[in-house]
Amino acid sequence: QVQLVESGGGLVQAGGSLRLSCAASGRTFTYYGMGWFRQAPGKEREFVTGISWNEVSTNYADSVKGRFTISRDNAKNTVYLQMNSLKPEDTAVYYCAANRFWSGGDWYASHSNYWGQGTQVTVSS
Repeated sequence: QVQLVESGGGLVQAGGSLRLSCAASGRTFTYYGMGWFRQAPGKEREFVTGISWNEVSTNYADSVKGRFTISRDNAKNTVYLQMNSLKPEDTAVYYCAANRFWSGGDWYASHSNYWGQGTQVTVSS
């Protein structure tokens, strides 16, 4: 089992920044691809970004490219999401996810092995 706990969400004005953290515990975190998904009210959960276990590969949704950056610290069992130039359409619950076999490319929600409980991000206009 891998337990994931997100933190860092909140309310921010458009154009502002937030950094989300996801702390992992349990089984070996190091060898899991880690990612972030988000879900807005009335919408399906969507992929935001992922990073491979060795940090060689990253992938971003087109809607966040150039604004969001994913990183991980395997020594701290933590993955981060730096979000800059936030827009009202970024408002959603953000979920941390772990995928034992992801090393790049597409990542569908159903492929995730573990999920965090989610953290709310609200961007006001």
